Amino acid sequence: MSSAVILDDKFKKSAEIQLPERFNEISPHNSYLYIKSYQAALRANSAHTKTRSEVRGGGKKPYSQKGGGRSRAGSTRSPIRVGGGVAHGPKNNKNYFQKVNKKQKKLSLLFELNEKAKQGKLFVMDSIVIDSGKTKDAFNFVQNICSRDLLVVKELIDEKTFYAFRNLKNSYLIEPNELNGYTVAAFDSIVIEKSVFETLIKEG
Repeated sequence: MSSAVILDDKFKKSAEIQLPERFNEISPHNSYLYIKSYQAALRANSAHTKTRSEVRGGGKKPYSQKGGGRSRAGSTRSPIRVGGGVAHGPKNNKNYFQKVNKKQKKLSLLFELNEKAKQGKLFVMDSIVIDSGKTKDAFNFVQNICSRDLLVVKELIDEKTFYAFRNLKNSYLIEPNELNGYTVAAFDSIVIEKSVFETLIKEG
């Protein structure tokens, strides 16, 4: 059974919280579908080429049909010519949206939280606050929990804590409404305020 590690103010392990048994029964396919949908939505969809009918010019037949010894041509904007259109190129009118049910989105989050708990990388703290507002203190906070990148989930982000974390490249400070399966999977470790964690367990 997977469990979350409770840390005290000194970043020492004080206890563990067992995750519900039902979390182990969630299919990983829910997470796969949601993450695929999330990444598809991130696509810029800006690559665009013009076909021979969209390229400017080429209305006049370049040379006579017969008598020149060359292959026949009707336009200088053919895809085989320099300055011509592109055949089968990318278009920016493609829709990459992939629908995912709300239930699957929720199951994806619970599955990823359970995976982090199995790896011993799910941490819970009573309160996450950087009173000084200094990046140095936020950096030390991250280093005391993990050696790589850290997702920090706080119920309400105050101004000082926001300023402390905003310039750190190896951490991401969010509120519960931004938490999803993709953000949990993208980071090596995650630390959550106890009130947020209890709500997740209760609603899950």
